[in-house]
Amino acid sequence: MLQDCMPGTEELLEKGIVTGYCGFDPTADSLHAGNLIPIMMLKHLQRAGHRPIALVGGATGMVGDPSGKSDERNLLDEATLAKNIEGVKGVLARFLDFNDPETGAILVNNYDWMKDFSFLNFIRDVGKHLTINYMSAKDSVKNRIETGMSFTEFSYQLLQGYDFLHLYRTMGCQIQMGGSDQWGNITTGTELIRRIGGGEGFAVTCPLMTKADGTKFGKTAGGAIWLDAKRTSPFAFYQFWLNALDDDAPKYIRTFTFLSQDEIENCEKEHNVDRGARILQKKLAEEITRMVHGEELLASAIKTSGILYSKN
Repeated sequence: MLQDCMPGTEELLEKGIVTGYCGFDPTADSLHAGNLIPIMMLKHLQRAGHRPIALVGGATGMVGDPSGKSDERNLLDEATLAKNIEGVKGVLARFLDFNDPETGAILVNNYDWMKDFSFLNFIRDVGKHLTINYMSAKDSVKNRIETGMSFTEFSYQLLQGYDFLHLYRTMGCQIQMGGSDQWGNITTGTELIRRIGGGEGFAVTCPLMTKADGTKFGKTAGGAIWLDAKRTSPFAFYQFWLNALDDDAPKYIRTFTFLSQDEIENCEKEHNVDRGARILQKKLAEEITRMVHGEELLASAIKTSGILYSKN
């Protein structure tokens, strides 16, 4: 799952309890399969004895992150954002332990600290610390500069960078994690921590998930695969993973489960003896549906699949 990390990250994590965060876009009232990667990163962090912060971008959601986008996206109003944030909270609570006194997860909304920031104060206190050259060198900007990019989206990395600085100052957060397309935004944050906070922040990214057939991961002909049973039924969710291509399943089972290396390799050996039995896909679908929807709904999805696709 590791793409890049800044030098010194591993040493920091071995010293004691470290706080790290991932950001989630509240563009819908649920999270989808594509969000599972940052969720798994936070779960790995917590399982290793550290404290995860899940940041819901109530403020940045009003601006729109240009990373990986080919054009500007629609901006959301406050009422829609509030509804979406509640839905996102509900999903995250199923994955992370929020109750542990030392490593319990924390949910924050960047609108809480951005709403009182005036534009003049922001450009004076934050904007002056980074040059246009530095900001323009980021891939998320370079890839769009030819086709056109609004000042709103150009300034996004400053907002995300400030989030990291704010969490560093108020919660001692030293690590930001995300997909590899977030590297530029995350390192802007480490730069602000160095220049304004006089401290040190670290970046960790994971590879972006792609499908072997070139289609977008987490999408089907019917649309996105959601982590909320109201939007994607546990049966359809289970089927999505069960139908993973043989070329994709090994990557998925390593990223989206907590099975040990030995368990995965034994499962792969068994799978390769008779690929038609889809042993690897079944194990993947079971593990991930159990984690997202629980034992009861997993059993129901397996039973329904058995009835629908039985040759009898």
